[in-house]
Amino acid sequence: MLRVLSDSGMRSARVNIMKKTRKNPPQVSSDTYLVDTHCHLDMRGYEDLDDIIASAADQGVGGIITIGIDVQSSRHAVTIARRYKNVWATIGIHPHNAENTSPEHFNQLATLALDKSNKVVGYGEIGLDYAKNYAPKERQIKEFVHQLHLAKDLKLPVIIHDRDAHEDTLQLLKQHGPFPDGGVMHCFSGDSALADQVIDLGFYISIPGIITFKKSATLQQVAREIPLEHIILETDGPFLAPVPYRGKTNRPEYLAFTAQKVADLKGISLDDVARITTENSKTLFKIYQH
Repeated sequence: MLRVLSDSGMRSARVNIMKKTRKNPPQVSSDTYLVDTHCHLDMRGYEDLDDIIASAADQGVGGIITIGIDVQSSRHAVTIARRYKNVWATIGIHPHNAENTSPEHFNQLATLALDKSNKVVGYGEIGLDYAKNYAPKERQIKEFVHQLHLAKDLKLPVIIHDRDAHEDTLQLLKQHGPFPDGGVMHCFSGDSALADQVIDLGFYISIPGIITFKKSATLQQVAREIPLEHIILETDGPFLAPVPYRGKTNRPEYLAFTAQKVADLKGISLDDVARITTENSKTLFKIYQH
């Protein structure tokens, strides 16, 4: 006899199939954890933050830094950080939004940073984006430089966005450095030569889920060659989900796939990658001190 499922039965069946086919991230041991140093928890796809953060913790992601890209998202980042013990915030104006900035916007960002209860641990993401060019290059450069100096005044590390702008980004960082509080090249997209120059500035290289993609030989070479002591990890969620979730909403819990790829490339254990990159994250952002 043919059995016909009700709507609720069909939904339950689909959920069970998803649970069976879902690939769980690699698991770090209980005496260490990962830190997602760059995630946009205020963006679409993260409506149920309680679930997002609890799932991340279950998969060994013990800390998340949620990133500001304009005044509104910086405020949202602060609100989220204040709500969750193991979440911290950054502030900044992304190059896509450079044309719509004003001195008052920067005053508002500084006010957020100066209130220690807001758990602001970095300035960014800021930088240059010549791929999209949502703002004129000259305006991007102007606001980037202004924010580099504001970050130094606030004694915050800088989180740098560099897309198709390697030469100008590096030149400006050299020209307006040094940066006593350090920084990171977010979602690194250069080669080993650029990575070496970034490290010479005292910055970290941030490795995203792109490293798990088949056509990411250059990034894989960077991760293989540079010392782990100069690497931190990120999801850039909800974007850039790693394999096997490429094309889906990227969740902080998926960071372990990226960490495992780095471990495989270096021929070391996942726990070693977790331990060292977490120490790097704590050093740069001074998290667990706020």
